[in-house]
Amino acid sequence: MPGENLSRDEARERAALLSVDGYEVSLDLRSAVGDDAGEGPRTFRSLTTVRFRCNEPGAASFADLIAPSVTALSLNGRDLDPGAVFDGTRILLEDLAAENELVVDARCAYSRTGEGMHRFVDPEDGEVYLYTQYEPADARRVFANFEQPDLKAPYRFEVRAPEGWTVWSNGVGTQTDGVWRFAETKPISTYITCVVAGPYHWVTDSYERTLPDGSRLEIPLGALCRKGLAPHFDADDIFLVTKQGLDFFHEHFDFPYPFGKYDQAFVPEYNLGAMENPGLVTFREEYIFRGKVTRSSYESRANVILHEMAHMWFGDLVTMEWWDDLWLKESFADFMGAFALVGATRFEDGWITFANRRKAWAYRADQLPSTHPVTADIRDLQDAKLNFDGITYAKGASVLKQLVAYVGQDAFLEGARRYFKRHAYGNTRLSDLLAVLAETSGRDMGGWARSWLQTAGVNALTPQVVLDADGRIGELAVLQEAAESHPELRPHRVAIGLYRVEDGALVRYARTETDVDGPRTVVAELAGQPAPELVLVNDDDLTYCKTRFDATSLATLRDHLGSMKDPLARALCWSALWNMTRDALLSAPDFIDLVTRFARRESDIGVLQMLHAWADSALVNYAPPAWRETGGKLLTEIALRDLRAAGPGSEQQLAWARFYASVASAPQELALLTALLDGTEKIDGLDVDQELRWVFLEPLASHGLADERTLAAELARDDTASGKRHQVRCLAARPSAAVKAQAWAQVVESEALSNALVEATIAGFAQPSQRELTAPYTEKYFAAIEDVWSRRSIQIGMDVVRGLFPSHPTPKDARATLAATDAWLTSHEQAAPALRRLVIEARDDLARALRAQEATEL
Repeated sequence: MPGENLSRDEARERAALLSVDGYEVSLDLRSAVGDDAGEGPRTFRSLTTVRFRCNEPGAASFADLIAPSVTALSLNGRDLDPGAVFDGTRILLEDLAAENELVVDARCAYSRTGEGMHRFVDPEDGEVYLYTQYEPADARRVFANFEQPDLKAPYRFEVRAPEGWTVWSNGVGTQTDGVWRFAETKPISTYITCVVAGPYHWVTDSYERTLPDGSRLEIPLGALCRKGLAPHFDADDIFLVTKQGLDFFHEHFDFPYPFGKYDQAFVPEYNLGAMENPGLVTFREEYIFRGKVTRSSYESRANVILHEMAHMWFGDLVTMEWWDDLWLKESFADFMGAFALVGATRFEDGWITFANRRKAWAYRADQLPSTHPVTADIRDLQDAKLNFDGITYAKGASVLKQLVAYVGQDAFLEGARRYFKRHAYGNTRLSDLLAVLAETSGRDMGGWARSWLQTAGVNALTPQVVLDADGRIGELAVLQEAAESHPELRPHRVAIGLYRVEDGALVRYARTETDVDGPRTVVAELAGQPAPELVLVNDDDLTYCKTRFDATSLATLRDHLGSMKDPLARALCWSALWNMTRDALLSAPDFIDLVTRFARRESDIGVLQMLHAWADSALVNYAPPAWRETGGKLLTEIALRDLRAAGPGSEQQLAWARFYASVASAPQELALLTALLDGTEKIDGLDVDQELRWVFLEPLASHGLADERTLAAELARDDTASGKRHQVRCLAARPSAAVKAQAWAQVVESEALSNALVEATIAGFAQPSQRELTAPYTEKYFAAIEDVWSRRSIQIGMDVVRGLFPSHPTPKDARATLAATDAWLTSHEQAAPALRRLVIEARDDLARALRAQEATEL
């Protein structure tokens, strides 16, 4: 992996020297099918012609290519010796002319890790499916190029494919005699070029719109998936959201969609949620639902569709210069996805999901030792890979929501419009965006950027109420705190809500918006109001902060949280209580008690499912070991109670069924799962479809009640790619030392498993209920990770280092595990910074859990 890295300094030096006029890429993918009897990886031919200019003739530079071999190389008609100039990752280019032509004929390898040209064989029918995934820098695994975002160029792709296949790329394609030729793209970066090929199921539609100048815009639409998923493919809903998004962005951006067609490919074994390749967006195929799911799943898919669509402008049309400004695309896409979701689709409560789910991701990331400003210091590609995180996405989006409150929505959108027109097909930095926002808002964007984009950490806002002699508010102030490690106190535009119980319901009776700045801000507008039973700072979720409660407010929530009328306010309170639990300000037993009493009254299905996840995490991570059995019993009892009480066939019933399976552990609890699987017991309205069967089987496997034979029979029932992933996870979950040893060897010592099966095996191995079985692997983990990081792709390295960290030690081993982590960090100060970051983050999560456990008095 180190040889594949590229530093920011190298990229800047190359960008100052070179500019690229265009690429012609010819790929021969016929080798994807049939037996591969040769030694080494299965390969395909990649022939690339790059035309580029050099502003210092005679200088030297390099092109990027990761390939097993290069057959032929020429520079400006001069043949080069591949053995002399190609080291496996770079091609040395010497004595450059003012205008240059590089031709590279290489054998590139198909991938099984989801990076480069991924090859998937469907176990259901034996068909082969290909797709590419490049971000941040894996296009060089498919064709020779200059792999950095600011060396944009137009591309022409040509692909030879097996008979009966269809091929897609960024441009419109035509096929003649087995060769697919694609229209030249607009100038784009290497990482968003794309090829998808195989016998995919393809559905088409079109979008039409009259533009302000009276011209007619027509965009061909396509949606594709594996043939095995075609019976489950709800393309109509995908096209509906797509058209709603295109309408929304055209209305707000005043810049027509610039990339011609709009295909959306749902592909197997995908590492990401989705990728914004212009004209050919790729998604993980799990967004095609094989069984019944809740509205929250459809909302999540719609949000991802809109997120990727926003990238067509933020990221594809205008691209960051280097990964330091990754936020210029990801933060905006995350914000715009939620903004369009609420403004254009049936998911009008999307801001609730944003507040409850997306921001939870940001709050966690922003309290890790590896936290960083939204505009980060990205030294190299390994840094870049790790910065696709909760800060770059969700915190950045939260900051943009605060910015909209700060400058106003009209000024914000007008700034975006000017940004597109001014920098179309170019590259930008932070200063370019701030310039247009300063123009449209008249605000000082420099100070705002310094506080919100260039400093790390999250502030906590706490209300302080002093009542006068009449029992009314004499003074209400907001106290702002920051962590000692990141002491920045920021300006916040917040709404403050006052609540009281009326007719059994907790309702808001007063609200004001104000600017909070500094350690203490008096909110004069609320003086004289009747005494509140709850003060909610950051009501309506305008800013990015951890919300705290005064003693009266917390007591009110303990008694009346379930009766809170407003669903967004309720979600914000749940989020605040969860942050308090993670910060050891509220005990895990107290949080679980709130869930047991009030979760059943939660109307928003996404919030309910988040509460289930938080309650499970509170039990596994933050509850004292001596209380876990009690807590597990409480959660299982309320899960079964609310499963039986939920409306037959409702999404609440499905959510409670899944939660019940996640916490069931006692013999009688597991017996119910077995009975539901074999049909000897039924719950009215609960359809135990194939996906739910696998959900029930995992806890049975982890407790020794579903053996290899049972899981093989289930796979025979569901002999699909999805079924195989489920089976592999359940196999690794079985409570046996031999099983754990086999799973460890498959993931750490072998490269036979694909990325998806590595992920499934790790998930099965790392069962919190099997702490004694996994304890012996702590020493093995620290002995292995540096070798794994150096040998395997960065994606697999990340999966192994994160997934196999000993996060759930036995109580007697907990402090020793922290000490072992510290010892590794001390003795490996020269290890790859990205690897050290992953270990430091995992250590912090464990230390946080132990602090919460030890702070709880039983």
